[in-house]
Amino acid sequence: MADGPGLRISIYCAGCLHACKGCHNPQSWDIANGNWMTIDEIMDIIVKDEFSNVSFSGGDPFYQVEAFTELARRIKTETKKTIWCWTGFLLEEIQADERLSKLLPYLDVLVDGPFILEQRDTHLHFRGSPNQRIIYLTPKEDDVIPGTVDIIPFR
Repeated sequence: MADGPGLRISIYCAGCLHACKGCHNPQSWDIANGNWMTIDEIMDIIVKDEFSNVSFSGGDPFYQVEAFTELARRIKTETKKTIWCWTGFLLEEIQADERLSKLLPYLDVLVDGPFILEQRDTHLHFRGSPNQRIIYLTPKEDDVIPGTVDIIPFR
């Protein structure tokens, strides 16, 4: 599985309660795992790489939504990079939650829904099971990706 199209800086976070059976990164479920980094440290890495866009993965970034919202805001303010984000939550759950929905305006693409091992499909683009949706939250990128879902922008 790739973390989005083209060159990308992938930011993996710790913390996930979805605990999807067959998860490719179960060590990220524990919020105590990983390395602590400040938003400034992460931004230094992002800004120095002039070619790569950004992907948020995990764990689940929505379990650290305040920090990821601030990071995404800085990325959008200080760079021209796109942001893809993977989550086990559904878009509708995120939109219905005032706290979680604060991250959405900064994302370009959301890959939503839990991974379902029994539906695993290695031929899918950028997701592990067909219930997961690739949702454009901003105007489409140049790449046409099979399985994407068009929605009215959240902004």
